Amino acid sequence: MYIGDWMGRGATYWPDKVAVMDVAKGEQGRFTYRQMNERANRLANWLRGEAGIGKGDRVGMVALNGVEYLDAFFACGKLGTIFVPYNWRLHPRELANLVNQTTPRVLICSDEFKDTIAQVKPGCPSVTHYLHLEGEGIEGSQHYEAVLQGAPPHPVTNEEVNEENIVCLLFTGGTTGLPKAAQISYRMIAWNTLNTVVHELNRDDVTITHTPMFHTGGLLVYTIPLLTIGGTVVIMRRWDPDEMLALIEREQVTMFFCIPTQYQQMLQSPRFKTTDFSSVCFMTSGGAPLPVSLIKAWREVHNVPFKQGFGMTEFGPGIFSMGPEYAESKAGSIGWPNYFVDACLVDDNNRPVPVGEVGELVLKGPSMFSGYFNNPQATAEAVDEEDWFHTGDLARMDEDGFYYIVDRKKDMFISGGENIYPAEIEKVLYEHPAVHMCAVIGVPDEKWGEVGKAFVILKPGTTATAEELIEFLRSRLARYKVPKSIEFVESLPLSPAGKILKRELKTHLCCAI
Repeated sequence: MYIGDWMGRGATYWPDKVAVMDVAKGEQGRFTYRQMNERANRLANWLRGEAGIGKGDRVGMVALNGVEYLDAFFACGKLGTIFVPYNWRLHPRELANLVNQTTPRVLICSDEFKDTIAQVKPGCPSVTHYLHLEGEGIEGSQHYEAVLQGAPPHPVTNEEVNEENIVCLLFTGGTTGLPKAAQISYRMIAWNTLNTVVHELNRDDVTITHTPMFHTGGLLVYTIPLLTIGGTVVIMRRWDPDEMLALIEREQVTMFFCIPTQYQQMLQSPRFKTTDFSSVCFMTSGGAPLPVSLIKAWREVHNVPFKQGFGMTEFGPGIFSMGPEYAESKAGSIGWPNYFVDACLVDDNNRPVPVGEVGELVLKGPSMFSGYFNNPQATAEAVDEEDWFHTGDLARMDEDGFYYIVDRKKDMFISGGENIYPAEIEKVLYEHPAVHMCAVIGVPDEKWGEVGKAFVILKPGTTATAEELIEFLRSRLARYKVPKSIEFVESLPLSPAGKILKRELKTHLCCAI
């Protein structure tokens, strides 16, 4: 039997230790493990007693980050119910599609999204109960805290769960199309926690959760693993580099996760040089390669070790990791597979490729998802007959066993018969002192089939011309890899995980033609 009542165990082991600090609630937002367990019990009792929720039913949420995500996650664990957090950035039509795809019976909502919820409600008959976190909510909804305080705090009779029961549904980033609901099992949670804590986590650690908690990065990278072992999680309502720096110092944060863009934003903050980082043991970067120039810029002011990792919604998310001692010598690497992860690089015929050659990254292990919810075709396309998960990422492995993501399989394009990997070009562009953010895609060309086009955001206060950047690339890359054109833009479309949505760039170009 697997344990679904994580917070109940936490309340037994560390009752008076602070588990969660919800920054938006001020000092009233500090909750011990005992208090967190009581909140989860109250919600679970209401869900079962008033909403009629049972094992296998679904409870949805559309909200900014807050303690309520953890209330729902842990309450659902007690009941064997499935937690389904939705991306609050979605258009009402998109949100309605996902709600109808996953059919929750209860929907918990931030009041600032009530106009969206009001539009969604008529077309989503599965939802019978609405709870609003603040304000007035939509017609017929109940106030979340009032419901909690009116429900009994006594422990519920926990449902027995096994390793393959589903804890939650997390939607893929949708970088290549419509989001799919990945089924996250108790097995996956347990093994991801083990894969995470072996890398020097302990119950004295304090982390900050700023990534949206409807995303695996916000919920599963450090949040749930750290709460499983008795640590403390500080929750930011949404990302803000100045607030992040203030919280690192005030809350004596010991470790945290960011993507390279966020490290760049903190570096540019007026607070950066004066922030006290003495409590921080290490920082983790993921989501994209961490430029050596950024590591050096941080080190000049705050000599805190950088770890690097790699993960995804369907696996882990703790899949690969690399220690700070390799940050420069193995720049661009995602490191080695985590302790309980098998990795292989294969060609289009599923045959392993030699060391140094590019192949698709495939994974196997107990922290793999349980398929896509109600989407057997997509599951069959992603998981082969031997239980290898096909990531769609192209990678290579060096002679020391370090892995490097080369590009997304769908992002690679062919120009004049040569394979072009946009990520390789982007890595070089990031070495230019004026480049803040960039993306390279393949565009149609009569002579070569496809050629590269780069979209570039310049750093504030800097200048560069397309000709200068092209010459910069020519001095560092083979000529056939250099984009034929560069377009300067003020912004790039991003996924909730902060990844650039290249399909939207391609759609933009198609519409402009």
